[in-house]
Amino acid sequence: MLKLEGVTAQYGKSRVLQGVDLEVREGEAVALLGRNGVGKTTTLRAIMRLTPPSGGKVTFDGTDLAGVKPHAIANLGLGYVPQGRRIFPKLTALENLCIGLGRTPDEAELAHVYSRFPVLKERAGQIGGTLSGGEQQQLAIGRCLVMRPKLLLLDEPTEGIMPILVSTIRREIKAINQSGVSILLVEQNVRVALQVSDRVYFMEKGRITYSGTTEEVRAHPELVHRYLGVATA
Repeated sequence: MLKLEGVTAQYGKSRVLQGVDLEVREGEAVALLGRNGVGKTTTLRAIMRLTPPSGGKVTFDGTDLAGVKPHAIANLGLGYVPQGRRIFPKLTALENLCIGLGRTPDEAELAHVYSRFPVLKERAGQIGGTLSGGEQQQLAIGRCLVMRPKLLLLDEPTEGIMPILVSTIRREIKAINQSGVSILLVEQNVRVALQVSDRVYFMEKGRITYSGTTEEVRAHPELVHRYLGVATA
């Protein structure tokens, strides 16, 4: 479904991605893990062409994304939830949900979002900037779900969220995947990443240095320590 082949990207003269090869198959949930600053966010931005690749190839659902504008990529069925959520703080929750559609969706179109995140229905008229961090993250994900994506790119969805709400976000990411939406997840919370993903990529210095199944990573916890410097327990 999504395939990156030898993708490079840079900021000015500083090359961040050194030739990334990565794949997300239909229906999969894939985690992209690595220490801070290794290029994970840049990988997601390169897919969406917010940081256009300087080399290599990105294809989604058979379409080469070279030259495709970010908004057109979203219309192909790629949803992107950036790090920091990036909701519109002066718009209501409902207005935020409508941004991608460019119109007010009807109740049926919103039903599948509200079924995932009931709090968004309760907060529909509330200004986005007054929502809690966890509610804003649900809003950011819901804003993508309104567009009925085939694949969802999630960048640090549990960052800065109260521990009591992390399990809610994790559970809904898993449910979204089980509903048929593929997932590419960048996540510092290793436990969450391993709970929702089928396969794992580890990244170092702008390259993929390991790929394997979640079961393989669980069976070899030294991998997590080697690439992330943390324990899985």
